[in-house]
Amino acid sequence: MFDEVDMEIIKILQNNSRMQLQEIGNMVHLTGQAVRNRITRLEKLGAIEGYTIKTNMAKLGLGLTAYITVYMKTNNHAAFHKYIRDNTMITEAHRVSGEGCYSLKAEVASHGMLEELLDGILQFGNYKVNLSISRIK
Repeated sequence: MFDEVDMEIIKILQNNSRMQLQEIGNMVHLTGQAVRNRITRLEKLGAIEGYTIKTNMAKLGLGLTAYITVYMKTNNHAAFHKYIRDNTMITEAHRVSGEGCYSLKAEVASHGMLEELLDGILQFGNYKVNLSISRIK
């Protein structure tokens, strides 16, 4: 369904979604319009769901990154999903197999904010926390 050119366009957009269509075209040997057509098709097929930016959380005052494994003690997953969506400190959330029920990534400014987040999680289950020392990639 997707050829090598489609995959290359996706890779280019993942690295810089603001790149001009003509620039992308030069890289994949297509015209800017042909690239636009492929991107539109990829969007319609759901392969491209949206565009985003990378942020430096430390420079935004959120220099503490926590990875939280949640062990649910309730069956009310819908309420937990709402809690996750409504909480801006949680930047990623995955329902997982293996250890725990959910894996969360949180970006906070302080240990106090992290403690506040963890206290909120306790209404749904227990947790294990790993803190990032530095980002490699």
